Amino acid sequence: MASLFSFRQPPRTGKRLTGFARFNELLGMHIKRYLVVNLFTVITFLPLCIGIFFSIMSSSILVLIPSCILGGMIAGPGFSAMLDCIYRSFRDASGRILPDYKNAWKQNWKSSLLPGIVLGVMCGFYCFTVMLFYWSKVFPGWNRIILLLLSLFLFVMILAICWPQIILFTLPAKQILVNALLFTSTFFWRMAGISVLTILYWGIMIFLLPWSLLLVLLLGFWFILFATNFIIYDPLNQSFHLEEKISEAFPEQTPYYETDEEWLRRKSQDS
Repeated sequence: MASLFSFRQPPRTGKRLTGFARFNELLGMHIKRYLVVNLFTVITFLPLCIGIFFSIMSSSILVLIPSCILGGMIAGPGFSAMLDCIYRSFRDASGRILPDYKNAWKQNWKSSLLPGIVLGVMCGFYCFTVMLFYWSKVFPGWNRIILLLLSLFLFVMILAICWPQIILFTLPAKQILVNALLFTSTFFWRMAGISVLTILYWGIMIFLLPWSLLLVLLLGFWFILFATNFIIYDPLNQSFHLEEKISEAFPEQTPYYETDEEWLRRKSQDS
């Protein structure tokens, strides 16, 4: 998998890189972490996916609703753990894969249950509705299709800014929604872009099933979450002072940067 990207690291300057160099650096340093946690995330989403599949095959809302609720309660904490992994890498927080993953579950599973249910129910609703349109002998009409796509666009856009707050802060649901609306209105085009990217990404994955199953295991959740959250991380950090607050609460997660010369000097002194 690593060969799909260029992982040649630039010289250390004692500062955090920016732009594509930073994007490339993060992939080079954390690709193994992303792949491992992505596999765990795929496993947590299996009950939800299986439930939606059987509800569609049976054309039963009675199967869909409980399947989405129960599946979402499992998928929510798994999704939070994947997002926590990505945001740890953005902050250059040190740590090991499995301990960090366990801590993410321990810290976020309760706060992720309700968002997981919402995610599960909405995923089930959109999948079921699309299949109803597909099975319909009469064209559903462009107004219904546009309305469905618009609601999906807004849902993904709000979800993209609500979920990072769930894993990073302890806030009431009302405050999370208010923050999401304010941030989205301030950085609308950026949020609109990641919403479109997310919809296209998962649309292609679903359209290419079952041939895309291998891509789900390799790219799955981590790649689109990494790419979209990389786009909004800097304004998110500036708006909510993420790294400043986390460094105050967890000093051991404060990143340390050094030049190549400083690194060589420190290594020679240690030896």
